[in-house]
Amino acid sequence: MKILTAAQTRAADAYTIAQEPISSLDLMERAAGALVQWLKQKYTPETPLYIFCGPGNNGGDGLAAARLLHNDGYNVQVFLPEVSQNPSADFTQNLDRLPQAIPVTRIQTSADLLSALPVQAVILDGLFGSGISRALEGLYAEVVTYLNQQEATVIAIDIPSGLYADAPTPSESAVVQADVTLTFERPKLAFLLPASGKYVGVWHVLPIGLHPEFLAQVESPYQVILLDTVKTLLRKRSKFSHKGTFGHALLVGGSYGKMGAITMSAHAALRAGVGLLTVQVPKTGYNILQTAVPEAMVLTDDHDLHLSQFPDELNKYQCIGIGPGLGQAEDSRLALESLFRQKLPPLVLDADALNLLASDRLLRQQLPPDTILTPHPKEFERLTGPAIDDFHRLQLLQSFCAEHACYVILKGAHTCIGTPSGEFYFNTTGNPGMATGGTGDVLTGILTSLRAQGCPALETCFLGVYLHGLAGDIAAEAEGETSLIASDLYKYLGAAFQRLSSR
Repeated sequence: MKILTAAQTRAADAYTIAQEPISSLDLMERAAGALVQWLKQKYTPETPLYIFCGPGNNGGDGLAAARLLHNDGYNVQVFLPEVSQNPSADFTQNLDRLPQAIPVTRIQTSADLLSALPVQAVILDGLFGSGISRALEGLYAEVVTYLNQQEATVIAIDIPSGLYADAPTPSESAVVQADVTLTFERPKLAFLLPASGKYVGVWHVLPIGLHPEFLAQVESPYQVILLDTVKTLLRKRSKFSHKGTFGHALLVGGSYGKMGAITMSAHAALRAGVGLLTVQVPKTGYNILQTAVPEAMVLTDDHDLHLSQFPDELNKYQCIGIGPGLGQAEDSRLALESLFRQKLPPLVLDADALNLLASDRLLRQQLPPDTILTPHPKEFERLTGPAIDDFHRLQLLQSFCAEHACYVILKGAHTCIGTPSGEFYFNTTGNPGMATGGTGDVLTGILTSLRAQGCPALETCFLGVYLHGLAGDIAAEAEGETSLIASDLYKYLGAAFQRLSSR
C-alpha cells in the first residue's frame, strides 16, 4: 500500500472528482459515510458525540458526519471555533445542511468551552486535516489543549489536528493527542514514525473509493507491507522435499555470558524452516548449544570466550547470520574483516556485528552487496551518526542503503525496511510486549533461515519482519504483553506461519 503525501492526497481527490466524475461535496459525503459506518460499529446511539470542526474540508467531513449520525438517531453536538473568515466551500455547504436540531456551539474564546466533557463521551477531532502547513496557535491551540485535557475518547478524523503528515511537526505546535485516528484511503507517513506516531493512537484506514487508476500510477518511495503481499511469499513444501531442499544456514555468535542470544537465534532459524543449521560459538558455548538446540550442528571456535575466526568452508552454506551475543573483541573484528574479503553466500548482520561495523569505517566499505542489516535505532545511529528527527533518519537510511547496496531493517514499532533502490517498507505486525531483550536475535534467526531457503533479499525482509511481529502478536494474545519474553516468539512462530497461510 503506497503512502501518499498531503499534496498527492489532494491530487488523488482532484483526479477522482474529474474522472469518476463526482462532485467534491459528494466525495466528502462518501468520506463521512465511511467514518459514520465505523463509529456505528463501535458505539450506540446513547453515546454522547462531540464534534469539533475547523473551517476547512476536515471540518466539512465532521459536519457531514454529524448530520448522518443525527439522522441515525445519535446524540450529536457540534463545536465551531470561529477564527477564520474564509471557510471552504464544502464546509459552508455542509454547515448549511446541518439539521437545526443539532446543538451548535460557536467558540469565540476559550470561555465558550464546556468545563469538562463526560468521560463516556466520544470527541471527534475535525479541526484540521493533512494540509496544515504552520503551527496551530491562538484559539485553535487553546481548543487543542482543552481536548487533550479531557478524559473522553478522542477520535481524529483523517489525522490529529496540528500534526504534519509528511514533515516534522514544529515543536511549538499544539497537536491533538488522539486515542484513535480514522484516516481516509491511505495512512500518513507521520503515523509510522515514533515522534509523531504518539499523537495518532490506534489508526484505521477507511476506503473512500479514490480512483484506482491514480493510486496505481502515483509514485511513492513509502509503502506499507500488507497481509495479501506477504501471503504470496509463503512457499509450499513438495511431497518429495528433503532437508537439503531447504538450505543450510550458518549462525555465528555467542560469547561468555551471552550464549542465550545465539541459542534463541538458532531456535528461530529452525522454526522458520531451514533444512540444516550449523552454529559456530566459542568453546565455552559447545555444551550449551548441543543441549539447548539438539537439532543444530555445532562448530567451536579456537578461542574459549569469543569468536576469533570463521569456518574455512563457507560455500556449503546458503546464508550466514552473524552477531547475536558476539561481543566486540578485536579478534572478532579482524575475523569479520577477513570474512568480507572472501566470496560469500548472503549475509545477515545484527547486534555486535553491527557495532563492529560502526567502529570501523573501512570495514563498512567492504560490506558485501545485498547484505541484510537489522539495527535498532541506537545501533543505526552508530552506523550513520545521529538524526535530527525521524524524517532525517529516513534520509540517512536511504543514503546508507544506496551507498552500501544493502537492505536495512530498522527495528521499531513500525519496523522500516530500507532498500538499495531507495524504497521504504513499513511493517504493521508486532506490539509493545516485544520491547524486551532477545527479540532481535529471534529476528536474525528467522531472516537467516528464510534467506538460506532461497528467498530473495527483499522477500526475506518482508516475510521475516511480518512473521516476527505476528508471532509476537500471537504470543501477546496468549501470554499478555507485559509477560512476553523473546523465546515466546519462536515458540509461537509455527502458529504465525499457520495463521498467515490460513488467511
